Amino acid sequence: MAIHDAESKGKSPNGATAYVTLEPCNHYGRTPPCTEALLWSGVKHVIVAHPDPNPTVRGKGFQVLEDAGISVQSGLLEHLAAEQMKPFLHWCEHRRPIVTVKLAVDANGSVDDRSEKAQRFTSEACLDEVHRLRKDCDAILVGAETIERDNPSLTVRRIETGRQPLRVVLDPKERTNPEAIVYTDGHETVQIGADYNGLLALLNRLGDMEKQRLLIEGGPTTIHSFLNEGLVDEFYLVQSKVVHQEPVPSNIDQDALCQAGLSLHRTETWGEETAQVWLRKASQ
Repeated sequence: MAIHDAESKGKSPNGATAYVTLEPCNHYGRTPPCTEALLWSGVKHVIVAHPDPNPTVRGKGFQVLEDAGISVQSGLLEHLAAEQMKPFLHWCEHRRPIVTVKLAVDANGSVDDRSEKAQRFTSEACLDEVHRLRKDCDAILVGAETIERDNPSLTVRRIETGRQPLRVVLDPKERTNPEAIVYTDGHETVQIGADYNGLLALLNRLGDMEKQRLLIEGGPTTIHSFLNEGLVDEFYLVQSKVVHQEPVPSNIDQDALCQAGLSLHRTETWGEETAQVWLRKASQ
């Protein structure tokens, strides 16, 4: 795309230096090899931030370029590139998605108010941030209780996106009404029912589908199951000033997150709410 953009503006890439985030691939996948495009363009220098850990690439892209007489340097801003590509790098290493949790609670840590019908209790600006988070995820998972109580659409609606995340319903007892998870918008939903073999098997299944980042938006039961098995990599704890009249405690606090191997990384303002971002300690 960069080469095409330059040429469309009358600028020849011949003899130029190309700055690339990830090591150029040398195999045919969804697109032709990036090395082929670079060789065709006539660039003389390629500066790469991060090597590609994917076994189908891993060093082969560098070798092809160097064999063709192109000078290659690697490691420029590698740490920042690794942060930007964290889901991809994690998937290459583990073949399963990074697990991100988003949980909204009231001022006292409650996730729902049983005195009212299911409804959002956070601000509009906070909802915008949630949809930005959804946009960056390949799949969104909820449990059977969330479907029965709220039946959320789990789509990206408030910001532009080129794709919608896969919707996953974790329902090993198959207690939800099948019609509750059949949507008419054409987006796929996967129900994990009697074929459920544990959370790690579920993540591996999503990894086989090339899902690199999974967002958990379920209730406390679902979230605790991932925390208890040490499978949560990122946790967004969103706290509102609202006080529920008939609260449903989340039982998720700083102690629970620390016990799950997470530590507080930063605090953000999401509209009228505060969002604590917790990361797995090795990820910081």
